[in-house]
Amino acid sequence: MKKNSLEMLVGLFVLIGIVAILFLSFRVAGGNGIGSAQPSYTVTASFNDIGGLKAQAPVKIAGVVIGRVDKIVLDTKDYQAKVTLKIDKKYQLSTDTSAQVLTSGLLGDQYIGLSPGGDPDNLTDGSEIYLTGSALVLEQLIGKFMTNFAEGNAKSDNKTNSTAASN
Repeated sequence: MKKNSLEMLVGLFVLIGIVAILFLSFRVAGGNGIGSAQPSYTVTASFNDIGGLKAQAPVKIAGVVIGRVDKIVLDTKDYQAKVTLKIDKKYQLSTDTSAQVLTSGLLGDQYIGLSPGGDPDNLTDGSEIYLTGSALVLEQLIGKFMTNFAEGNAKSDNKTNSTAASN
């Protein structure tokens, strides 16, 4: 009898541990929690480059999460990334709000940062944000830096060689 109750307690402890790990995994992956669905409205924004932005990435204003990226598709007409955002209804944004793909820290996850404008009219369900800024891709920045650095060295070498040749 004692052995059965001990096995039941161990089994219950393992089950609680598995549930806790699943819950924490869901929260770390960006889930909002169980049963915490807020009323929301959807808006879209088009970007030339979204970098590593993913669905369920946060949408923030001043560092405060006000929504999530719902889906990302490629618009085959102009070959831009069309991003659908779900914004909590309690946040009413003006129609001249701008959106930019930003990065948390130097190598962190990407998110959408919104900057509200001053227009008295608000975005509604199905509206589009027209003022957008694409992601800064670290590899492209490094490539530009290396190219400019190499061109700068080549110019200084040419000046040195032409000065030495004239003497």
